[in-house]
Amino acid sequence: MSLIIAHRGFSGRYPENTMLAFRKAIEAGCDGIELDVHLAKDGTLIVMHDERVDRTTNGTGEIRGMTAQELRRLDAGAVMPGKFPFEPIPTLEEYFELVKNLPIVTNIELKNSVIWYEGMEEKVIRLVRAYRLEDRIIFSSFNHESAALCRALAPEIPCGFLYDCWLLHAGVYARQNGVQYLHPSFYSLNDEVIDGIHSEGVGLNVWTVNDEDVMRHLAEKNVHGIITNHPDRCREVLRSLA
Repeated sequence: MSLIIAHRGFSGRYPENTMLAFRKAIEAGCDGIELDVHLAKDGTLIVMHDERVDRTTNGTGEIRGMTAQELRRLDAGAVMPGKFPFEPIPTLEEYFELVKNLPIVTNIELKNSVIWYEGMEEKVIRLVRAYRLEDRIIFSSFNHESAALCRALAPEIPCGFLYDCWLLHAGVYARQNGVQYLHPSFYSLNDEVIDGIHSEGVGLNVWTVNDEDVMRHLAEKNVHGIITNHPDRCREVLRSLA
């Protein structure tokens, strides 16, 4: 059965990439959580999707231009006015404290395809090892050099290449570069592509799947993970198939 991976937490109902969204995803019965990591000015690993804080908080500016303390003063709940109390931007360590004793898989997307954060891979790996989460982590990035670097630095932790195009010979590409997973957008796939990737022994974690018919079809095609904003909806779909 495919894993239910909550995209930025339970982002369909709660402010994305917040501790609230992560807790609610776990309560909804997800098998895993996908989140995004940047480096703050002081080197702290920060959980947020965009390079700037403007879209998802009440602040403005680039993450790399602010310290963790400055970032923590911003309200990530402000994007849903009046619905939630103050929600600070999480650090990766804070998230690890939440899941360290839970059977939750975490897909860490390294957000260095726009800004190259020097040394981020080493910092993330060091923290994963400190929490002994190696067997519950998947690294991914649109920057395939970064994913390959993670693979070289931490061969015990699986990696995946993110992409949102029709990649030629995708399974062969993944296998030749030594990664265990491909993370395509669902509209970059058809049955022939899925079958070809499976034939190379490469796992598929597909994003961002919110339509129940697409969830059902991907589950029937035995993809490894369905990355969704609505883990509750996906849980009901998988239950119906079981």
